[in-house]
Parts: sequence; C-alpha cells; structure tokens
Amino acid sequence: MTLTTPGSALRASGGDDAALLRRLYRTMVTVRRLDLDGVAMQRQGIVPGYAPMRGQEAAQVGSAAALDLALDFAFPTYRELGVAVTMGVDPVAYLASHQGAWHGGLWDAAAARLAPINAVVGGAVTHAVGWALGAKLDRNGGVAIAYFGDGASSQGDIHEAMNTAGVSQLPVVFFCQNNGWAISVPAAKQVAGGSVAARAAGYGMPGVRVDGNDVLAVYEATAEALQLARDGGGPTVIEAMTYRSGPHSTSDDPGRYRTLDEEQSWLARDPLTLCEERLRATGTVGDDFFAEVSDTAGALTDRVRADVAALGGRPGEEMFDFVFADAPAALLGQRRAWEESRHG
Repeated sequence: MTLTTPGSALRASGGDDAALLRRLYRTMVTVRRLDLDGVAMQRQGIVPGYAPMRGQEAAQVGSAAALDLALDFAFPTYRELGVAVTMGVDPVAYLASHQGAWHGGLWDAAAARLAPINAVVGGAVTHAVGWALGAKLDRNGGVAIAYFGDGASSQGDIHEAMNTAGVSQLPVVFFCQNNGWAISVPAAKQVAGGSVAARAAGYGMPGVRVDGNDVLAVYEATAEALQLARDGGGPTVIEAMTYRSGPHSTSDDPGRYRTLDEEQSWLARDPLTLCEERLRATGTVGDDFFAEVSDTAGALTDRVRADVAALGGRPGEEMFDFVFADAPAALLGQRRAWEESRHG
C-alpha cells in the first residue's frame, strides 16, 4: 500500500498547472452549491430524498477529472453528484432520479460515459468489472472506474469483483471513498485491518491510500491508476480518505452516532478551503476570480432548482417499454389491461 503526497500532482500534471487547479476548484464550488441545494430541495418537498456528499468534493471531482471521456466509463453509487458534474452531465438529469421523474437519471449514459445511479450497495463495482472485461476483449484502451464507500467494501460483491479483476488483469480502478462512516457504523468497526487499500495485495493489485480532501493528490493517483490499466498493468484500488460532513441521507441524523468535535476537526480540512489556499498561493488569481466562481455556481444552482421543480412524472407505459427488447405475451397482456383501465 502506498500513500500519495500532497502537492505532487502539480509536478506530475504538466502544462498549465494553475489552470488545472482553477478548473478543479470551479467544479468543486459548483458541486458544493448544488449539493447544499439538493438537501434544501428535499426539505422543501421538491425531491423526496437525497444523499448528500458535502466534504467529498475533492475525491469525486479529482478522480472524475482524470478520466478520458472518449475511452473510459464511470460506475457511480447514489452519492456521486460530483462525478456527474465533472463529467459534464446536466445536474437536472442527475437529480431526476431523486425527484422521482426517472429511475437512474435522465442523461444518455452511453454518451456521457457515466452509468446510471446504482442504489445497490456495491452493485456498481460488479458492473464496472464486466465492462472492463469487454474493454479488454475489444482492446479499445478504455478503463472502468467503480465508486463505492468503506461500508460497501465489506460486501461479498466487492471481493468477487476484485478477485475477478485481479485474476484476469482487467482495466478497472476500484475507487473507495472512505468517508469514515457506513451510515452509523464507523469504519474501524467494519473494515478489518483498518484499510481498504491494504486488501489490494490479496488480489494481486496495487493499493493506494490518498488524502481524499486534496483534489490534486486524488487527480494524480487516479491518473496513474488509469494509465497503469491502459498499459495492460491491470486494476488498482484507491482509497480516498475523506469525511462525509453531512448526514448519510436526508432521513439520517449524524448527531446520534458521532460527535460535534469530530465534525469540527474535519471542517478544518475542508477540501474547498484547502484548494482555495493552494490557488491563492500560486499568485495567479485574486478575489475577483473567487467572486466570479461563486456567482456562476449560484446562477447554475438557481437554474437547476427551477428545472428540477418543473420535472413531471414519466409516462406510465414506459414501465412496459423498457423491460424486454421483445416483450413476452404475459407482459403485453398486462400492458393491455393497464391501458384499458386508463380509458375506462
């Protein structure tokens, strides 16, 4: 298991390093504003439920920014708003599943290179491995990235997926966001050995533990893992050590299982604050840049709120249209009965 060092991404990224940092910061601010409003929309009844990701912006934005959208494919859980925005998915399309307008999201998964939202704990990881097998057989240079949490790492599906990827040397990056809590269970009580990255050795692949609040360190670790897989070196496990600043979901109360002191200690390492400090240290931006980023993010958030609120329910016949390519007689009969009930 290796640990990436803060700041090394600046040396490795090449080109205009400050431009990369500005782009990552802008995306993180946008995601933070959208995420906070996602919670607000749930409280106001615009969406029935939402899984916040505040505090995990660097892990999500840094990893997704390293992807080649012409080749790679990302497989999210239900908490990857930051990944979706970084990959260019319209937040309205992403939030459609939370609003109840569409299961899995309204974006074109094939075009965006982002699979539908997956609420099955650990389920996206097996899908990523299947896609990676296809990419290896096609020799197209693509790499899958599978997102999951520290809690999901205890699922049997994760073991099977990693073992399969290791045996077959598949081009996949297993990206664990270790945010400290599997809902209300601390990682120390459900991750044996104390590290998800350390498990990689048992599957014959590298394991990297990275500061998940350092967006550049995450970017670099992911870029290296992607290149390794692209070059035929097989899979990698990345464990981004971060913190879920808010609740597990909008039905959760983290005050019941963790302390305010713990939350405050992590606020001191807020990923947006760390990135802003590093940006200011470059001497390439001033207050006007940060004000413009904030204003732009605010305007987008207002637009997204209005568009999500305006989403209507999907046509009922879609529950029949998207089940089978060739519908069996029983399903066709159910559709006829449903249509007759609508028309009296």
